[in-house]
Amino acid sequence: MSIQTLIVDDEPLARDRVRQLLQSDQEFQIAGECRNGAEAVEAIRKARPDLVFLDVQMPEVDGFGVIEAIGARNMPAVIFVTAYDKYALRAFDENALDYLLKPYDERRFQRAVQRVKDHLNRGSSNNVTERMLALLQDVSPERKAMDRLVIKSDGRVVFLKTREVDYAEAAGNYLSLHVGKDTYLIRETMNAFEARLDPEKFLRIHRSTIVNIERIKEVQPWFKGEYVVTLRDGTELSLSRTYRDKLRQFLAQS
Repeated sequence: MSIQTLIVDDEPLARDRVRQLLQSDQEFQIAGECRNGAEAVEAIRKARPDLVFLDVQMPEVDGFGVIEAIGARNMPAVIFVTAYDKYALRAFDENALDYLLKPYDERRFQRAVQRVKDHLNRGSSNNVTERMLALLQDVSPERKAMDRLVIKSDGRVVFLKTREVDYAEAAGNYLSLHVGKDTYLIRETMNAFEARLDPEKFLRIHRSTIVNIERIKEVQPWFKGEYVVTLRDGTELSLSRTYRDKLRQFLAQS
């Protein structure tokens, strides 16, 4: 019997990664993919999958919101997939089978997959202590913010201090880093990149945009709850309603 699997992540590159790693294992069948928590709730209720790879940090309805909407007792097996290590203990409280911390390699992924197989083979008799240790073994107690980037560009290797980045925006399967008049492409998801940055120096203002706080000149209300963020060089960026609370929190702290 195949393991019906649902993949939930707001970033296409992250969904692709899970799907590709599962393709070589015939025991798993992809039951569907979801771009957000609301889609996930509907898909779980309709498809009733055996397993969900569930992103934690998503706009509006996050991974924990999905569990709350479905109900812990009605949830299939869950593997949380996230760029943020701070949710590990809460993931354990929600009875997650595993906690994949982005970026993860194939070996770590296969360990999580094997854990799912073991769990489904023996039902709900999983040992709590073993699961807690498994959830925490790959989560460091403290992660330092990234202060330097090494980028391959046009046959060169470019070294950048993160503080030099004006803003970053999604560009398909890449991120476009704007540094003065220069632009560099790196292959990384927005969530993973955000998790590596210092939250006191960079602000997520849109699902596809992160801005260096020091580059912000002014913020003005626009329409339908959105804002226009103007940088010191005149660049105008959109701050969506989803990220208003982050801006308010930053202003309050300032």
